Amino acid sequence: MRGLSFEIPNRYGQYLLDILNAFDFKNYFWKTGGEEAYYIENDKLGAPLFPTPYVYTGDSFYKRISTRDYYVLFADLKAFPDPLHVRDFTTYEDFLNSQCEFVLLLVDCSYVTIYAKDPQVLTLLYEQAIASKYENVAYITDDNDSRTTFEIF
Repeated sequence: MRGLSFEIPNRYGQYLLDILNAFDFKNYFWKTGGEEAYYIENDKLGAPLFPTPYVYTGDSFYKRISTRDYYVLFADLKAFPDPLHVRDFTTYEDFLNSQCEFVLLLVDCSYVTIYAKDPQVLTLLYEQAIASKYENVAYITDDNDSRTTFEIF
């Protein structure tokens, strides 16, 4: 198992929190980059959820995704166990050779792809996606992975 894919509803809420609550995501440093996501203010898009590419502590990342509703158009989130090894990469092989433990890619407001090195985390995420009634939940394996890069644009 490489990862997991599924579809979330195309509307605002706290979907990143719902997805990530399946494991202890606050133990990581979260690299953001290239997101297009906005807090909801008076039923309209407001301030950016992730204003610029940045590395957040687990607690600061949690605060960003748990305090208000938001709408995510695109997201590229990577989790690292320590900030000293945070770096960019674009392929699955680079992911395997990095210190990154977890990647969440969200495209076109609904399509979520997750890669995780820990199979237990993938199982927890799968169960969370099913419990949340997300659509088209499926494991990504060596045989069915069609993604050639981890880029969202």
